[in-house]
Amino acid sequence: MHELYNPMPGKFKDYISVPKPNMYQSIHTTLISKPGIPFEVQVRTWDMHRIAEFGIAAHWAYKEANKEKKSNVVVTDDKLAWLREALEWQKDMQDPDEFMKTLKTELFEDEVYVFTPKGQIKVLPRGATPIDFAYAIHAEVGHSMVGCKINSKMMPITTKLKSGDIIDIVTSDSSKGPSRDWLRFVKSTGARNKIQQWFKKADREENIEKGKDILDREIKRIGMNHSDLFRTEWVNNVLERYNYSGTDDMFASIGFGAISPTKIITRLLEEYKKEHEEEIIEEKIEALSSNKPVKRVPKSGIVVKGIDNCLVKFSKCCNPVPGDSIVGYITKGRGVSIHRSDCTNIKDLLSEEERMIEVFWADETNKGTYNATIEIYANDRKGLLVDIVKEVTNEKLNIISSSTKISKEKIGIFEISMEVEDTSQLDKVIRNIRKVDSVFEVKRKS
Repeated sequence: MHELYNPMPGKFKDYISVPKPNMYQSIHTTLISKPGIPFEVQVRTWDMHRIAEFGIAAHWAYKEANKEKKSNVVVTDDKLAWLREALEWQKDMQDPDEFMKTLKTELFEDEVYVFTPKGQIKVLPRGATPIDFAYAIHAEVGHSMVGCKINSKMMPITTKLKSGDIIDIVTSDSSKGPSRDWLRFVKSTGARNKIQQWFKKADREENIEKGKDILDREIKRIGMNHSDLFRTEWVNNVLERYNYSGTDDMFASIGFGAISPTKIITRLLEEYKKEHEEEIIEEKIEALSSNKPVKRVPKSGIVVKGIDNCLVKFSKCCNPVPGDSIVGYITKGRGVSIHRSDCTNIKDLLSEEERMIEVFWADETNKGTYNATIEIYANDRKGLLVDIVKEVTNEKLNIISSSTKISKEKIGIFEISMEVEDTSQLDKVIRNIRKVDSVFEVKRKS
């Protein structure tokens, strides 16, 4: 065909050597006819055609029915892996419409064909990243991923993959697991589901431990021990009363803040009272009710006045960190945007007074990290950047990104983004950098 007509560049596809996930196989080529009209030619065997027209399951059934007549190879279970994967998606998705949308996307979306270092092919949706690739290998590989090599070169894990790339995933046992930001970059349903399941499990385990601690602390406060109240039959009555399937569900609910520990302990004390009538249980119940409720610190570390469980987003224009004076701006559909009070952009928003809201850092801010960027101006010299970076690493801060520009006047302008816990940590590193030889100005980027 290529001898008869001119082939169109980039339009030759070999789905026989590298079949699609649903086992579709064919050779596709687009040609230019004599009058200049393009047309596509598909070349495949009759067996391949049957799969293309009726699907792998129908083809398998046909082979099963005819295997006594012919000695053709029967389709193995491995060739139905895509179907089993679709069933796994269905288990994770409660919404049927979401499942159907995902299924259509996975089956008909353009794909890229990439390789492991050992030459194994992985088929991913177009636009997929090394994160998708890592989870395509195994969930644990994705969870412990800390970097990647594409064609033997270290690259960002958000790089879009191209057909023919060879991917080597770098993992670490000390990895803290996936980041929620990964959900913005992944394209494959499998990777998305595995990341979401990890966070569901991680949050649940964290809340179970938190719930246990809160409950034990309250029990000790009224002068009792865990063993005094946690008798199996009493606990079962509490679980039945509040419709919990097990103690872990109850602890997780307390840790999340869905139920007060006072309610659980009061119910257990009522059971305890039936066998210990001589004790004054009413005093213990009264002591519980007089206690201030346990405040649950928001994960963001931000309290929005008058609103619980509000979606909070830190503005990238000023990157506020604990210790900064902050203000909140109610966005359309994206929760409350948090700005520093001295942010240049907030001045333009002050005219919309009805959308400004009071926010403040929680008293017990979660020990997390926040992005902060500083600008450094210095007279250029050999080894200057090394000395500046050394001051940051001495404080054990993680550098996210950096950029350097040298002007015609030999003035070095450095911009470094890093992760800090609060303003005191940031102020300390700024003071240290100011002491570096040749540096004449350091300021926080607004």
